Amino acid sequence: MITDPALRQALEAALESGDLVRGTTSPNPPVGAAILSAEGELVGVGGTQPPGGPHAEVIALRAAGGRARGGTAVVTLEPCNHTGRTGPCSQALIDAGIARVFFVHPDPNDAAAGGADHLRAHGVEATRIDAHVPALRPWLAAVRLGRPHVTLKFAQTLDGFTAALDGTSRWITGEVARRRVHEDRRRRDAIVVGTGTALADNPSLTARTADGSLYPEQPRRVVIGSREIPADAAPNLHRLGFERHPEISAALAALWEAGARDVLVEGGARLASGFLAAGYVDAVQAYVAPTLLGAGHGVLAGAVGETLADAARFTLESVTRLGDDVLYEMTRKEVH
Repeated sequence: MITDPALRQALEAALESGDLVRGTTSPNPPVGAAILSAEGELVGVGGTQPPGGPHAEVIALRAAGGRARGGTAVVTLEPCNHTGRTGPCSQALIDAGIARVFFVHPDPNDAAAGGADHLRAHGVEATRIDAHVPALRPWLAAVRLGRPHVTLKFAQTLDGFTAALDGTSRWITGEVARRRVHEDRRRRDAIVVGTGTALADNPSLTARTADGSLYPEQPRRVVIGSREIPADAAPNLHRLGFERHPEISAALAALWEAGARDVLVEGGARLASGFLAAGYVDAVQAYVAPTLLGAGHGVLAGAVGETLADAARFTLESVTRLGDDVLYEMTRKEVH
């Protein structure tokens, strides 16, 4: 726990910077950094740029200029210690004359790890701190899993239906919740639906602002399934462009190779069941509306198991009220 007010301010600035660049950095992590001068003044803030661009520490050091000398860096991820398309951030901090570095997560990538040891070997104090970094969680999980991190997202009524008996589903949730969905989409590397959803709903799979215009950052649009998607059946997808894969594992492998690390699965029931059965659902976003249908279409296409012991279990991370709706965010409960 950081008690020093200046360090707390720097950490909050670094966290915000990392969150702002989420969805633009993959396959690199969305890292945030902040620089305090020797006097404790916040003099530089930065987030990692798209692939090939400078990392967060370099952006923050550029903003700080000469005021970084003798100062402190706060970074959400251990500074990298390798040369790829950019130089090692650990050396950039040393060259700038930084005296202390605080970082939240060790770098799990073997090729980039070791920055803290390199800093210490050159007389820079490097200390790990404890903090919650939501922007990094999907990337950290993806590195560990060797595939994109998958979030299953759905909107349902209070009694668990995603659509009425006639198939209608617009709109289960209200405007505030729908706005949150689009803000979240812009931070993802890809949005995935099944061919059934593509044919039935003609989705655009875009991230849009409140006035309907597109955010500058847009996720990849992916459809999984064996059925063809004719242009006249899904003109939105054809107009915007999409990629199609016949099955889940092939799609995830292709997305990983393309640099995607954070994937959002939006529908439908058969696709959700397929991801769940394969063990690929790492997190869940459940938007619940205060509405009762009594009958309709469910989130999944069939039972996960025959007893409660077979159920897929998740840990509740947060509950957010969005107008009259509620968003439950959960992560997969690890089985030991």
